[in-house]
Amino acid sequence: MTFLYLLLTLLLLSIMVVIHELGHFLFAKLFKVTVLEFSIGMGPAIYTTRKKKKEKKDLPFELSDSFNAETYSPYEQTEKVNDEQPQNANCEEEPENVEPENGKTVFSIRALPIGGFVSMAGEDQASTDKNAFCNKKVWQRLIITLAGPIMNLLLGFLCVCILVGIDGSADRLPSNTISYEGVETSISDKCAEPLISGDKVIKVNNVRIHTGNELDYEIINQGYEPVDLTVIRNGEKIVLHDVVFPTEETQGVTIGNIDFRVYRDEANFKNIVKHALFRSVSMVKMIVDSFIDLIGGRYGMEALSGPVGVSGVVGQAAKGGIYPFLYLFAFITINLGVFNLIPFPALDGGRTVFLAYEGIFRRPVKKEVEQAINTVGLMLLMGLAVFILIKDIFVMF
Repeated sequence: MTFLYLLLTLLLLSIMVVIHELGHFLFAKLFKVTVLEFSIGMGPAIYTTRKKKKEKKDLPFELSDSFNAETYSPYEQTEKVNDEQPQNANCEEEPENVEPENGKTVFSIRALPIGGFVSMAGEDQASTDKNAFCNKKVWQRLIITLAGPIMNLLLGFLCVCILVGIDGSADRLPSNTISYEGVETSISDKCAEPLISGDKVIKVNNVRIHTGNELDYEIINQGYEPVDLTVIRNGEKIVLHDVVFPTEETQGVTIGNIDFRVYRDEANFKNIVKHALFRSVSMVKMIVDSFIDLIGGRYGMEALSGPVGVSGVVGQAAKGGIYPFLYLFAFITINLGVFNLIPFPALDGGRTVFLAYEGIFRRPVKKEVEQAINTVGLMLLMGLAVFILIKDIFVMF
């Protein structure tokens, strides 16, 4: 079963990567960038096809031998007058319209089901194609670059909407209003300024709270030490200082634990949209917080997992049914989107930094310098991936 869960994990990751690359592809086509190939999977191609280009219709008459259609075509002349030649220091020659073979984009399926890619002319090197990526305006290249991660975030948001819809149908939309009904004891009751039933928590320390899911996460993330809570009590905003929550240790990390219940929000359209939005934002914050805590040392390297390690979690989620499985899918795809936005070489966030530099200083970074930086970044990422893979295998066996 472990092997099947690993295959399922690879399939899920491939779907997420293909959606990511589809974002790059769609906006590249929108801005008329020459796309050489759109591939599903990696490794050797097992199937390829090309998008057919519309054939020119035969003229209903013949031209005399002395008539030069290329010279006298009004369409060609208009194009030559109106087209502006791009001025990009990344290109060594005057750009001309060079398209893929027969003017077609190659669509391929490759042997290894581990993602995919989009190959654009002028993406990583200079090109004489006026429609190459490097010859497009900075804002167009920026949108194409960011389209991939944004597609992942949108996919995750769609999954969260489904999850919240399921919660709403079962009357499970947790609010941020506290209830101690049925709770026997509470550590926070012993604080100088305790929480009471009916308190609506709107801040945990400096983090805004809108739903019960956000409240739950912030207590887990910050409640391992005393926190300040801003609440609405009897219509008045007050701050409760140094509120203490019970703690527990999991995988060597101390986390806070809630000692209260919450009331439910009504499952109407407004609340479903509200919960979907803020649950998605909370997932993004959760990922960013984890990354910061990893750098800060709160979490060790053992907290990182690759496809092998994730396969165990995928297996548990699959056994639990559609809800936990969909939640995990949403979390991972949002994770992928956020990760790619990190301003690190070889990631979309790193390319965004180069584009921002070009937009601010009106000149691009030298291609040789950009390629060298991206190469180093890619090597570091590959090294990290190998390390995580080895770690996951040792943990598994």
